[in-house]
Amino acid sequence: MFDWLKRKKSEVETRSVAQGGFTGQVMALRESWLAGHSGLGELTAAVQSCVSLWEGALSASEVTGADGLMTRSVMAQTARALALRGEALWYIGDAGLLPVSDYDYSTRQGVLRAYRLTIPDAGGAYSVNALAGEVLHFKIGVDAVNPWQGTSPLRRASLTAELLHVLETTLAEVYSNAPIGSQVVPFPESPGTDLETLGAGFKGRRGRVLLRESVNVAAAGGPVPAADWKPQSLTPNLADSMVTQNLAAARGAILNAYGVLPGLVEPSTTGPLIREAQRHLAGWTLQPAALLMAEEASAKLGGVVEIDVMRPVQAYDVSGRARAMATLVQGLAQAKEAGIDPDAALRLVNWGRDDAAF
Repeated sequence: MFDWLKRKKSEVETRSVAQGGFTGQVMALRESWLAGHSGLGELTAAVQSCVSLWEGALSASEVTGADGLMTRSVMAQTARALALRGEALWYIGDAGLLPVSDYDYSTRQGVLRAYRLTIPDAGGAYSVNALAGEVLHFKIGVDAVNPWQGTSPLRRASLTAELLHVLETTLAEVYSNAPIGSQVVPFPESPGTDLETLGAGFKGRRGRVLLRESVNVAAAGGPVPAADWKPQSLTPNLADSMVTQNLAAARGAILNAYGVLPGLVEPSTTGPLIREAQRHLAGWTLQPAALLMAEEASAKLGGVVEIDVMRPVQAYDVSGRARAMATLVQGLAQAKEAGIDPDAALRLVNWGRDDAAF
């Protein structure tokens, strides 16, 4: 009759931990997102320089058709999020676009349907449930395995980013802890107090003549030292470790991952190479990302949104384009005289909106 007083033994709950199971997939996705968000590589100066270039170019870009929602501050925050996380989320609220710090999602047939968003606030973040049409989800580096998630350049080059961080940390520790500039001077066997007195006598004696006893002595019939007062340096030899060459190679690989030509940061870089590096970054990295952003914004904001990076940052050869324009005007005049359609003539040289570089 007292069985009800006995505490029932709780049953052990078992869950599947298989690598291909649901729990394993969720943990892998979460690990992938966190690695791109708080990786060690983003702490390096090379990565922050690339992020600054992305942020400056996209904030200076021209956005049309967004009804004032995609402001320059929104574009700058989006650029930083894309560079470090590979994706940027904005909730379309009554007060405009609200940034999203974290999110959960549900998909159907690989397409995002709904979100649980975390909106940052000074008094504490709060959660919002929203449909996919209420969220601007900008992504870069999307693969076929996770088409609803973007990947940052650091995530796609994680080994190089980790190597760059390790090399910079190693150099910082060497310059902080290594006895750089220190030397050891041989001295005959003496008590510790005499050595301390001798060491203190060298302090603050710059520019003075110091007279000390020679070390050429023979104790108990031993051999005479071959060197007399010859110091030995304790500075570590970094040249043989090739740490500086490896650091330059890792930095160049990170710059390439972000679409920045390594020659842009070389001390001997000239003006033409700087302009080519700007054109390369804008034309092959930022403008395609801007087209993806414009496609997402057009689908969610209900109008045609266009984002132009090339013209505002002048990522083109100004003199070459001026010469091309003069040649085209002359060619159009000749086409009109010959009775040829000017639009057809322009399409022959792929000039206009067809080249998607507007």
